Amino acid sequence: DGKQRLREARIQAVDYLILLLAGACLGTLAKVSDETFGALGYTYTVIAVSLLCKIAALRSFTLDRLQYWRESAAGMSSLAYFLSKDTIDLFNTIIKPLVYLSMFYFFNNPRSSFEDNYVVLVCLVYCVTGIGYAFAIFLEPSPAQLWAVLLPVVLTLIANQDKDSGLMYQIGKLCYTKWALEAFVIANAERYYGVWLITRCGSLMTTGYDLTHWHLCLILLVIAGMISRVVAFMFMVTFQKK
Repeated sequence: DGKQRLREARIQAVDYLILLLAGACLGTLAKVSDETFGALGYTYTVIAVSLLCKIAALRSFTLDRLQYWRESAAGMSSLAYFLSKDTIDLFNTIIKPLVYLSMFYFFNNPRSSFEDNYVVLVCLVYCVTGIGYAFAIFLEPSPAQLWAVLLPVVLTLIANQDKDSGLMYQIGKLCYTKWALEAFVIANAERYYGVWLITRCGSLMTTGYDLTHWHLCLILLVIAGMISRVVAFMFMVTFQKK
């Protein structure tokens, strides 16, 4: 048990180190452009954080799958098991955005406040963790990892489509990456006053973002996280019966 705890602590430390490096690299590479309100840096952020946190969430259910089947056969509550795993992961949902932002915010230096960025990232991590659970339970480890990498990249590309893109723009409205990206850009755009107002209006019109949608985007991310957890739990119960 001690060895397992040590292994888990080491994996956790590596996760935090990768997030620190990702925050520093992406913050340095993606300088804030006043015309797009730092959209490029936030695009990288959504991809990187989604990808890293999904892959970390896969471990919650793939590593202990055999142990769960044994204990479940002995009469353990599936709901209690699922909720205990989710509750433990809530610690990471709170800490990981802090770790990433401590570097990204320092190197990127956007106009929006640290608190606004942190709140958006917490909602994003909560959302993608739930999706990671569903992949871990529904798929074998290798396909689950592949999907965890592929999905954020594809959905972020779809979310970046302009209003002129027609169908792809409409599909993008349903993607969690679009809600996260919009929340980040809105938080930044709100800090531009005076002579920047015309630029702000033009840029937001092109992307289809609305300054009043910040809270809505956060709520949608949290709801997506809840729905994905319900789906993951349903998968778990269904496959256990099989």
